[in-house]
Amino acid sequence: QVQLVESGGGLVQAGGSLRLSCAASGRTFSSNTVGWFRQAPGQEREFVSAHRWDSGRTYYLYYADSVKGRFTISRDVAKNTVYLQMNSLKPEDTAIYYCAADTLSYYSDYKKAAEYSYWGQGTQVTVSS
Repeated sequence: QVQLVESGGGLVQAGGSLRLSCAASGRTFSSNTVGWFRQAPGQEREFVSAHRWDSGRTYYLYYADSVKGRFTISRDVAKNTVYLQMNSLKPEDTAIYYCAADTLSYYSDYKKAAEYSYWGQGTQVTVSS
């Protein structure tokens, strides 16, 4: 069992920054991918970013086009925590942000929410104009 807890959401003005955290506990070592998704009211959950790593030191970072260049995903192995640094925030970034984890194969689609078994409760991000 893996437990994920997000934090760091809040209200920020357009152009501002927030850093989200996803702290994992439980059988974390069985997961090799952590993804961030977001869901705005009335919209489907969409992929934001993902961090995938292998058994060595190689890792892969993925971003949705809408956040590329503004968001940065990173991982602190010692703390079992994945971060999402969000800069230059826009009102359209307003949503509930969720982190998710699972062990994905090379052929898995990290952009699909259905690929992930473990989810956090979400944290609200609101960007005012």
